[in-house]
Amino acid sequence: MEYLDSLALLIGVYIVGLVSPGPNFIIVTNTSMSVSRTAGLFAGLGLAAASLTWAIMAMAGLGFLLTHFEWLHITLQVAGALYLIWLGIKMIRNATKPLTSTGPAELTWQAAMRRAYIVSMTNPKSVAFFGSIFALVIPAHAPLWFYGVIALSCVLLSMLWYCGLAFFFSNPRVAGCFLRFKGYIERAMGGALILLGGRLLWAR
Repeated sequence: MEYLDSLALLIGVYIVGLVSPGPNFIIVTNTSMSVSRTAGLFAGLGLAAASLTWAIMAMAGLGFLLTHFEWLHITLQVAGALYLIWLGIKMIRNATKPLTSTGPAELTWQAAMRRAYIVSMTNPKSVAFFGSIFALVIPAHAPLWFYGVIALSCVLLSMLWYCGLAFFFSNPRVAGCFLRFKGYIERAMGGALILLGGRLLWAR
């Protein structure tokens, strides 16, 4: 019963962190609207794979490492911030470029999955969440099945959420609305990524 309560708390905390907007949300919705549904779905799978990686690292003692090795925490912060800024600048520069009929072919499923994975692994929100809140809620000396259920839950919930976003934002009506306001939307998304990255650098 003790572990079931901890499991429910962990899953609840994870869901709250999962659905809150951030770089992961931006990358999967932008990929779905500007490239294709398939690319968006693979971006969602890339984010799910990153969630599994973060969960495993949290269960392996990520919080301890970040607390006792400040240089590691700073390195992750700077790398994540610079990547978000670079991605935001790239998005703004491409905002005025029209989508062509060959657009979806320009981003393979491997590239979509890899880009989303990198975004999540360098996402300051992921570092903060899995390195502190998530790691602290995990009970000490939990049985092996507990860790397995946590890892599986993170993957499945991420897949449901991000692939669901990919399906919604690749809907023709939603995509049509995006095309009408493509420049404004991509500038806003790019600006949000730059602000997130800049805020992270400033917070150092």
